[in-house]
Amino acid sequence: MRPDTPAENVDHTAEAARLERTAGLYPEDAETLLLRAAAHLELSGDRPAATALYDRLLLSADSLDSPSLVRALKASNLWEYGHEAEARAIIDGLRATTPADPAPWVIIAEALESHDELEAAEETFTQAARLLLPDSTEPPYAAHPLLYGRHRVRRMLGLAHDDWDTLADTLHTSPVSLDELHDPKRVWSLGSENPAELLAEISRLRAELGAYREALSRPFPVAVLHWPAPELTELLAAYPALATEYPSHEAHLSTIESSLRELATSGTPNLGIVTGTVPSYEAFAASEGSTPSDPTLLPQYATTLAARGRAVAWPPQRGAVCWCGSPDSYEVCHGA
Repeated sequence: MRPDTPAENVDHTAEAARLERTAGLYPEDAETLLLRAAAHLELSGDRPAATALYDRLLLSADSLDSPSLVRALKASNLWEYGHEAEARAIIDGLRATTPADPAPWVIIAEALESHDELEAAEETFTQAARLLLPDSTEPPYAAHPLLYGRHRVRRMLGLAHDDWDTLADTLHTSPVSLDELHDPKRVWSLGSENPAELLAEISRLRAELGAYREALSRPFPVAVLHWPAPELTELLAAYPALATEYPSHEAHLSTIESSLRELATSGTPNLGIVTGTVPSYEAFAASEGSTPSDPTLLPQYATTLAARGRAVAWPPQRGAVCWCGSPDSYEVCHGA
């Protein structure tokens, strides 16, 4: 169950406890599960307990996939229940370490924004844009909230559009423009006695709600399953019937890249790659009451891994090593 489920439909405290128990059963997915548990605790109002979960994760920061994300969430949570000085210290530390993931930047910038630190929020969004979007290429799906948030804050500050604001406008697909959605005067229209102004604001709110629903309808990436060479060898030795799916490891890697490019060309956002292991796949097949030789299980297994937070975004960021595991950068390997 996602944390955005309305409070009247879920006991957030009980859901957090369930996720903590599940994290104990699946330690390889503890980071994702405990972050969701902390989100439920925040929604329940028990922010100190959520901080305790973030601290629990940070005790093993070296083994985390995204320690910067955990620190950003902790800072945002701390500020909400009166620990402003500690939150600011964490935010300053994150800005100094320049994380390569857009999510921590968005979280700390929105924390500043929500406490009326608009100039600091704009500086944080801009710092992230300079770091993560150094050229005019199509930004990854994960960076879209960074551009939208920056556009919103700059609109509230009355700053003129720049190239990144224009890029945000082109990425935005709602019938109501970003300039309208982020108009700082909108709050006054809610108190208007003019029916036309109220109807216009209702239209804007509906557009915003539609955008939020669209984002929430795809909480996990559309992921393609990747088998490293040793795992694929072991898989085919144990289940030779899958050889028709994987004629060779080279063909498998080529199929992954071509499939993802086709999805991207068709306009599918939020693409990713999940890496399979034979023991994990066998456990999944057992949980489904099926046999690992069944090829129809493979896409279901990929979806399950993505839902457990195991997906890596595709395409890799510029200069990053290729997703296939080679030491070469993506641009000179499968991205060539």
